[in-house]
Amino acid sequence: MQVILLEKVVNLGNLGEIVKVKDGFARNFLIPKKKARRATAQAKAEFEAKRADLEKAAADKLKEAQAQGEKLAGTTVKLTQKAGVDGRLFGSVTNFDIAEELGKLGYKVAKAQVRMPNGPIKTVGDSQVQVALHTDVVVEINVTVYGETA
Repeated sequence: MQVILLEKVVNLGNLGEIVKVKDGFARNFLIPKKKARRATAQAKAEFEAKRADLEKAAADKLKEAQAQGEKLAGTTVKLTQKAGVDGRLFGSVTNFDIAEELGKLGYKVAKAQVRMPNGPIKTVGDSQVQVALHTDVVVEINVTVYGETA
């Protein structure tokens, strides 16, 4: 299926590009999330009429994400979890825990935006985690996990 991208999609293309994707990806993800439209003649004409507005909206989103990224960069999130004597956690620290703590600090971050390259944190100590605020804005934050003996 051919679709017109209404915003930049990672590993697929930029705003306005017409790309060929699998039917299920378009029907189940791109179209419901308003990231793309079917590439019909009518849709192409409507897109060209609205192109300037869509580009302006995309630029505004990027500026907003960059501003939030500057504030967020270098932030340290401190969490306390139950841990054993050897420093291993009972359970783990996940992206949900980090997003929730960032929310308490005043940053609006969704759980899906927190990227943990090494998987969930399972030990006491410091770790680096990435937060993807936009497809072009990825910042690193520090996560410090303190152990609480049971």
